[in-house]
Amino acid sequence: MAAADPRRLGPLERQRRRLFWPFVLPALICYGALFLVPIGYAAWTSLYQWDGMGEMRWRGLGNYAVLLEDPTFATSTLNTLKILVIGGLVTFLISFLLTLVLREMRAKLFARSVLFFPNLVNAMVFGAVAGFVFSPDGPVNTVLGWAGVETPPKWLAVDNVFPLIVATLVWTATGYYTTIIMAAVDQIPPYLYEAAELEGASPWQRLRNITIPLSWDVITVCAVLWTVSSVKVFELILLFGGGNSGNPPTQTWTTAMYVYTSAFPNSSVPKMGLASAAALVSLAMVGLFTLLLRRIMRRDPIQY
Repeated sequence: MAAADPRRLGPLERQRRRLFWPFVLPALICYGALFLVPIGYAAWTSLYQWDGMGEMRWRGLGNYAVLLEDPTFATSTLNTLKILVIGGLVTFLISFLLTLVLREMRAKLFARSVLFFPNLVNAMVFGAVAGFVFSPDGPVNTVLGWAGVETPPKWLAVDNVFPLIVATLVWTATGYYTTIIMAAVDQIPPYLYEAAELEGASPWQRLRNITIPLSWDVITVCAVLWTVSSVKVFELILLFGGGNSGNPPTQTWTTAMYVYTSAFPNSSVPKMGLASAAALVSLAMVGLFTLLLRRIMRRDPIQY
């Protein structure tokens, strides 16, 4: 389609076009300085072997070859995908169920505040509290002992730490996404639900045929937010599995933890080039999943 002739545009449209770049350019400069330049520097660093202080030695794609052969990075990527897919499915399933319940509640504003509260607390607090609650002599095992369980589970064992991390992430994120989805549900006209009730629709049918379709755009945004946040999980893993003795066990690592330990190891030389390469692979993974989500969840807008 040919561009519109500026001479045929109205005065308001011409004014909007003249103001476009003066308003957009400062944001573009900030975005480029804070995001694009660091990404470019990380891409350049990923081609070198560098400890962060000494001479940089050219490696080309050698750091990426190391990632492909490193079983620790493969485990970290798999754990990140588990958080993304399994944690995301559980989080949104609970969020939809809570939305179904909250829409019918009278004190739904108070309930939303209670659900949203865990998101206001730093994840490190939950990691520290969980480490105390699930410790061998902690409250959970004490209660199980009172109930007659002679050998309570070893909650903080290596094989159990990662599921505990995922469960904590789901618990802290559910209220956040429920609040966002409920804000979209509040914009749905009540007469649609009233008509559905008169037709004998069950709560599940109202959720499936009214709530989810009419808040689909917001749900799509929530899915993208979860995709981005799942790749940045770091504090919980460091607190659950780590401590003064060193880094967490590699079975619990995510790509963010891999980047951190490569750049800031406890007892070896920093590998800034390898850390930059791992960070770029994580960025590419986020971009790919975001594009796939946007394409899979794309729907025509519903007018009401």
